[in-house]
Amino acid sequence: MLPERLALSHARHAIDAVDDSLLVMLAMRRQLVRSVAWLKPRAGLPMRDPARERAVRQRADVLARKLGVPTATAARLLDLAIADACVQQGMAADLDQRGNRAQAGMLGGMNPSIDRERATPMLRLLPPPRRLAPLLRVVPRRWQNAMLERAMASVLAAPLADHALDFMAGRRLGIEVTDLGLHWVLTLREGRLATVGGGAEACVRGSATDLLLLASRLEDADTLFFQRALVLTGDTELGLTARNLLDRLPWEQVPLGLRIALNRGARLARAARDARRNAA
Repeated sequence: MLPERLALSHARHAIDAVDDSLLVMLAMRRQLVRSVAWLKPRAGLPMRDPARERAVRQRADVLARKLGVPTATAARLLDLAIADACVQQGMAADLDQRGNRAQAGMLGGMNPSIDRERATPMLRLLPPPRRLAPLLRVVPRRWQNAMLERAMASVLAAPLADHALDFMAGRRLGIEVTDLGLHWVLTLREGRLATVGGGAEACVRGSATDLLLLASRLEDADTLFFQRALVLTGDTELGLTARNLLDRLPWEQVPLGLRIALNRGARLARAARDARRNAA
């Protein structure tokens, strides 16, 4: 095969992975919108929040400019996402002010209450996490590290404040997401967990779905390690100490929004995996 054709084939596979990831992110967004729709009335907030929508559009406009994406293209993509969210929450999409009435009509046909029989074939279409690995490779390492550190700061805020993680000072614990090709080494630095370079004294390995099930508390650590869904290597004492901490994590002190996002995301990932396995 000519080098140009081989490069073209690789580029197309990467585009396919990006397209798949867009659909996965849309599915995750819809799960989060359902949570928001449930929370709004209980928080005494109106269903439609024009100020929030303006802020979302402004943030997207700024990000599009930084990434070199045409702002008109970013706006149309966001129009579809907001219109879909409105339909999910039983509100008019109200896109005709941007000349997108046809898009609003198309989204208006969506039924958020998809029954199980229709949902299962759709779940099979969600790409497995390994299909997203090529896309994640282009994300700068410093961005990956920053996102992980921010997530850990939210989830582990209570044990960090109680000094329950002090055993990590000067120690190096690895986390490896096998199907995504991701790996981090963590240590406690200045009262927070930070990513560092070099090797790890102990490492926890598992798939993205199983690690998400652990983080969301939908599966306990003992079950996942017993089933070999998660594997601990290296310094056993350090790894077990970290695992026991996760078992004692005060879940009720994790921010509600993050708990909902983890729970919804883990359920979606597990359902998609089960659907693919049943289809095999």
